[in-house]
Amino acid sequence: MESVQPKILQIYDILNQRYPDPRTLLNFSNPFELLIGVILSAQTTDRQVNEVTPGLFAAYPDAAALGSAEPGAVENLVRSAGFYRQKAKNIIAASSRLAEEYGSIVPSTMEELIHLPGVGRKSANVVLGHIYNRPAIIVDTHFSRVVRRLGLASEKPPEKIEKEIAAQLSPETHTRFSMVINYHGRDICLSRKPVCEKCPLQNCCDYFMEKNNNLGDDYQ
Repeated sequence: MESVQPKILQIYDILNQRYPDPRTLLNFSNPFELLIGVILSAQTTDRQVNEVTPGLFAAYPDAAALGSAEPGAVENLVRSAGFYRQKAKNIIAASSRLAEEYGSIVPSTMEELIHLPGVGRKSANVVLGHIYNRPAIIVDTHFSRVVRRLGLASEKPPEKIEKEIAAQLSPETHTRFSMVINYHGRDICLSRKPVCEKCPLQNCCDYFMEKNNNLGDDYQ
């Protein structure tokens, strides 16, 4: 008897075809720039971060420079990214620690990354997946929404979602799966009004089936 492919792999195959090049939407040219970008991306859009980072990195091109910067000057450069005082404080402190403790090299382990100011598991996983090619389930708001709607995760806390999804996939697929789900959340499975009629995952989606049967909530 032919085995049935697990739902998560069916979804992965469909989205891989739809999004063949799911790279991170943050612009960066080295690991330091990606790290600072993900710290700045908290509670704002990648587009907004990409608007402020060229000026920031022109003024402070490396960890030593940014780590010794005047807070007011950095605040002015990142103001439009929101929460600019706290973000300026975090990126200066993270850069200072990088320069002093890591020789300006971005760490390659979760334990080291999450001890940098402003870096949580989501941000650390972005760095691990895109810089070091480590298995990384990147749980942002798009990812959390989509996997719960699909019925791939039942938990709400990001770390629990991360573990649920990681347990269903082989490690080498973690980062790419994270990205195709993220792209799908931006493209089709929108927060307020998902475009279900255009979704290629209708046959795999708990939310779509429940919605059609008037049974489910919207998992928002």
